[in-house]
Amino acid sequence: MLSDRQITSRRLLLVAAGMSLLGVAGCGRAEEVARAAAAARSADREPPPADSPADGPPTAPAAEPSPSAPAAPAAPAAPSAAAPAADAAVPSSAPPAGAAPARALTEAESRPVYELDADRRVVALTIDDGPDPRHTPTVLALLEQHGIRATFFLIGENAVEHPDLVREIAARGHHIANHTWSHPDLRHLPEAKVREELERTSELLHRATGKAPTWFRAPGGDWSPASLKVSAELGMRPMAWSVDPRDWARPGTVVITDRVLKDVRPGSIVLNHDGGGDRSQTVAALKAYLPVLIDSGYHFTAPPG
Repeated sequence: MLSDRQITSRRLLLVAAGMSLLGVAGCGRAEEVARAAAAARSADREPPPADSPADGPPTAPAAEPSPSAPAAPAAPAAPSAAAPAADAAVPSSAPPAGAAPARALTEAESRPVYELDADRRVVALTIDDGPDPRHTPTVLALLEQHGIRATFFLIGENAVEHPDLVREIAARGHHIANHTWSHPDLRHLPEAKVREELERTSELLHRATGKAPTWFRAPGGDWSPASLKVSAELGMRPMAWSVDPRDWARPGTVVITDRVLKDVRPGSIVLNHDGGGDRSQTVAALKAYLPVLIDSGYHFTAPPG
């Protein structure tokens, strides 16, 4: 004779299996019926944990790296639950599927880089605040003319408006890097807002080029503990500069040219701008000083990722 527990278990099995059949039989998916029945058979043996979510497996929280240890690789961000997953016209906020996690940075790599190896006669040319439809194409043509590979620190708000330019910069072999989404002073932002500025830009650039940026520059070179922490967690090294001709202030083509040629030395990182306003003086200065540096025996490089 069956015990009360056995009777109850069998009733639970029949009810669960019956409900599963009603829910999926109309779709003809027999394998789901089998899984539902199997789940019902185990219901009285091993109940699920009380805190397990009903809609999927739990998401592990991101580990906080200790100040003395390398930051843990950041996992790709999940798409927003509010976004309609089936709508192909809505861009995902996450990197492309199958993207590799960010590389863990060492403590030394998490500090701003101001210059390269001074033992080599190399210069890193960096271009900030683009892409800009007026000046970026001219800068690209000039760099191609001289066979120079540069690093473009792009602003997210500009990149989202000119995705074709982002792809062209990458297609020409230049290094694309993160210059925040809206070019704020990061020293005055909480960590959550800093993360939004950097993460949103990296995801956009990743979708546009298929590669996540590995370098980050704070607007104005104004680093903060939060920006250095977040950039390390996102796998981006911070890059500063050693030569600043202050071309953004438009002091004149001759002044920009003279400042670069006066201050450049082996290992210099030179700051220029192709966005943020009228950069015709910068373009003219590049035309003037690049041939001089090349004739002086300098080679140009983009820092490795």
